[in-house]
Amino acid sequence: MPAVLCPCIHAKRLFQPLFLRKKWFFAFAALFELTRGGFSLNRENRELHLISNGKLPLAEFADVAAHVWPWVTAIHLRERMKTARELLDGIDLLRQAGVPPERLYVNDRADVAAAAGIRGVHLAYHSLEPGQVKAILPRIRIGKSVHSIAEARHAEANGADYVMFGHVFVTKSKAGLAGRGLAELAEVVRAVSIPVIAIGGITPENAESVLESGAKGIAVMSGILGAANPARAAEDYCRTIKEGGVHDQ
Repeated sequence: MPAVLCPCIHAKRLFQPLFLRKKWFFAFAALFELTRGGFSLNRENRELHLISNGKLPLAEFADVAAHVWPWVTAIHLRERMKTARELLDGIDLLRQAGVPPERLYVNDRADVAAAAGIRGVHLAYHSLEPGQVKAILPRIRIGKSVHSIAEARHAEANGADYVMFGHVFVTKSKAGLAGRGLAELAEVVRAVSIPVIAIGGITPENAESVLESGAKGIAVMSGILGAANPARAAEDYCRTIKEGGVHDQ
């Protein structure tokens, strides 16, 4: 049986003449977004999140995002040292690069997410509670970083739409710390009913084991940003997510 490709790969082949002109590609993608009522990689609603690393200049990150966004569900601005104004400028760069606002998330700053009119906000341990944000912004999608079953349950009880658990494997961003592993990931998945997105040391080669542990998606930094060809890397992750093992929460 031939491999089933990600939706955007099918779209690229079907609408190849349009893809030769970037502005028409962006127009088609926006129409796809509206008619579908939101983006999903496949019928299991698996997700691929790309997260900025706080080191790459925002103009360069926007350039990468311009090439990879058709293969990812969410693009996060995770820039702890940036001001609200700088974050808004970064979101403007991403939108000018053609990234639909429905794919954009900002970390911690719910005020920036509201001002920019983007899809979501991802909260950290020091952020407001999800319920506090949702009381003011009921339509925004809210994620929460967690590192244990207790934190995941607390996030769900307080209104998070998804949690991001990690780090699953050893990663350079957490030098010297052992990964929490697939067994703990599976325990977190079983403990909550909202989607669990896994992060930390995930590659196209080990992503299937992450999905088989019950994660509804994966989040990536260096796996895409550090790749020689970020678009090809994003496509590889997309293929893995589409063709990997199925596990329903």
